[in-house]
Amino acid sequence: MEYFFDPMCPWAYRTSRWIREVRRHVELDVTWRFFSLEEVNREDGKKHPWERAWSYGWSQMRVAALLRRDGAEAVDRWYAATGAAFFERGLPTFTPDGARAVLESIGVDPLRVDEALDDPTTGDEVLADHRACVERHGGHGVPTLVLDDGTALFGPVVLDPPEGQEAVRLWELVTAWRDFPTLFELRRPKTDAHVAAIGDAFRPYLDTRAWRTVERPAR
Repeated sequence: MEYFFDPMCPWAYRTSRWIREVRRHVELDVTWRFFSLEEVNREDGKKHPWERAWSYGWSQMRVAALLRRDGAEAVDRWYAATGAAFFERGLPTFTPDGARAVLESIGVDPLRVDEALDDPTTGDEVLADHRACVERHGGHGVPTLVLDDGTALFGPVVLDPPEGQEAVRLWELVTAWRDFPTLFELRRPKTDAHVAAIGDAFRPYLDTRAWRTVERPAR
């Protein structure tokens, strides 16, 4: 299974916690792939993320692309550490120093951040993943899951990642969508109470981020 993510998305991180739990209980190989919210939500006239010296999410994924050359487990550990630092502890992982701190926390030379930025092919790898998600699978956001049969699904978007057999049950529900190829969307409307709970859960992220949210409508 391919899991497309952007390290700037709190929802993708929470869903990644669920997919890691699923992996503990069922036979599942996860390939971490990159998707740029900075690009899909780019405002007209603004630079593409690859045209900037440092882009919040894009540059972090370039670091992950370099680590991915060492094997899937390196990206796995990096994403878990990055997400926990940013979304749970409110640390600014989206800066060069923050990215170096994440690497140091998992026993990787922090200078690999500079190595990734000095190597233009890391950006090529991020862009290739992003374009594959958009052009091949119709991706518009994260998390996007691509199952082993090629079925692409956006989500699940879950605030409280289930654990144990409840995680497996959600996995079974999600993968059952393959039985209905023209079923495109099912959503739970958010009440004021839901919005308040999301705000509380995302407080470290909301207090730490250094940008305003821009989100284009999904197709």
